[in-house]
Amino acid sequence: MPDSLYLNLWWPSFNEAEMMPRVECVLRQFPFSRKHPGIGYFAVQSVSWNEPIISQETFDYQVTPQQAVALASEFLHDDNGYIFEAAWDLWSPGEEYDSWVLQPHKVKFLVHGLNFDDGTHNENGHVQIDFGLDSDLLFDEVELTEIGQERVKENIAKLVAYSIAIEKNCSISARLLWSESEENLAQKLIARLQKVN
Repeated sequence: MPDSLYLNLWWPSFNEAEMMPRVECVLRQFPFSRKHPGIGYFAVQSVSWNEPIISQETFDYQVTPQQAVALASEFLHDDNGYIFEAAWDLWSPGEEYDSWVLQPHKVKFLVHGLNFDDGTHNENGHVQIDFGLDSDLLFDEVELTEIGQERVKENIAKLVAYSIAIEKNCSISARLLWSESEENLAQKLIARLQKVN
């Protein structure tokens, strides 16, 4: 059964002056879609995700991380939450038998100020990346041929490479890749890779 897939990120500190540079680093590591090479959407909310949106912009996926972060910096406050949307290319089954196509898939970046939403950053990370459904990477319900096996491996490799790039370049103190079910995500990924070997 498909689950939503997340990567939570924490830093040693995340005060107002550090928030946007840290977010920009995470966005710069992201492997943007060829068709959608930039940030597609930005929004800011104050106090809680349940409050009205203070500001939002749609960009047609053409805005650089630096430009999007500059806009967010105009609303800098430690009780704000920020949303950035981007897209990356993942392999998906095509219409013909055993054909695969690279398709853009939306990814959301949720940024939690230290005083936003009753300290949600403690559990959900200073930045939480929402990759959408894990089925967009794994295709558990699809019987894979050799080509399909390679495509699923490439999808998983892209996720792992992005996570490693963040760890290497963005000075995080902790990260957690998880899904909504009780199932251990690492075991699920390993099981899927074993199925394709």
